[in-house]
Amino acid sequence: MKVLRTYLLPGFIFQSLIIGGGYGTGRELVEFFMLEGPGSGLAGMAVATLIWSVVLAVSFELARATGRYDYRSFLAGLLGRGWVAYEVVYLVGLVLVVSVLGSAAGTIAAEMVGWPEAAGNVVVIVLVGLLAFFGSAAIERVMSVWSVALYGVFAVVLVMAFGRFGPAISGALSETAADGGNWLGAGAAYAAYNVGLVPAILFVVRHLPDRRTAIISGALAGPLAMLPGLLIYLAMLAGYPAILAEAVPSDYLLATLDAPVVRLVFQVILFGTFIETGTALVHGFNERLAGVAGPRMTGAVRAGVAAAMLVTALFVAEAVGLVDLIRSGYGALTWGYWVVFVIPVLTVGVYRLLANRSPDPAAR
Repeated sequence: MKVLRTYLLPGFIFQSLIIGGGYGTGRELVEFFMLEGPGSGLAGMAVATLIWSVVLAVSFELARATGRYDYRSFLAGLLGRGWVAYEVVYLVGLVLVVSVLGSAAGTIAAEMVGWPEAAGNVVVIVLVGLLAFFGSAAIERVMSVWSVALYGVFAVVLVMAFGRFGPAISGALSETAADGGNWLGAGAAYAAYNVGLVPAILFVVRHLPDRRTAIISGALAGPLAMLPGLLIYLAMLAGYPAILAEAVPSDYLLATLDAPVVRLVFQVILFGTFIETGTALVHGFNERLAGVAGPRMTGAVRAGVAAAMLVTALFVAEAVGLVDLIRSGYGALTWGYWVVFVIPVLTVGVYRLLANRSPDPAAR
């Protein structure tokens, strides 16, 4: 249990934060990696994983050493008054990501049970609100259990894809292994806009007792978060290149596999990832508010904030659409996170840790 809480839980929480609009639907993996060519896409995923591990390790230790577990106090300790710039980027990112997962949730609900797309959105809002109401402990338990289930289902899909379309997958990789795609830039871009959300999950750092544990858990979180992405990416190569044009590539893959039971289970797991990501994002904002409001930040207030933010984001999703949201919004967001979070952590944060100085200017 101690190993789970200290070394694996942070990775599970980070994976839960980023998975909703990406690995599950497969659309982000297509946009950032597969469009560069299957072989180059794998190289880009390796770059993203490395960046995640480094940034997470440094961020976890900075938060642990200073006792700053919400993004407002964490960024204030790192950037001083410049923390406000992060909040602007974070809120824009929250709306964008929740819009993506809300759009996909409506589509998945319609395909699973024939509901109107709006009904799927309502279910997401209600369940995210409930988790926000019960707080960090409940969120950690739910995300840990769901992560294990997700790894299992994604692995089954990959095995099935190789069993049915192994030559097609191998062919896609071999044909484009030297395609010369911009894998370095794609990996750096994908890493930044995902890892830029890390301050939203710093509540999990409370379980890390010392520097060694914080750094190891952060380093492990990168591979733990990318593993499901790697599994579904390889499986989706069974439908390459036709799959590039699909709004929800993972569902296209499952339809191609023609396994109704597996498809239903996958869709249930996928729907749960939307709830995970929405919960992690909104909980991060609630923790920021709690740092100011204190006891006034009751469970009911947390649930109300969650519902309001999700409704706003879903209106954006309805107006713009899933593919356009990813193509038009993520590029600018990536640069924002590089400027207000990733670069400061990798420069100021690393310098303070290596110099064995207090990472928190307010503590000196």
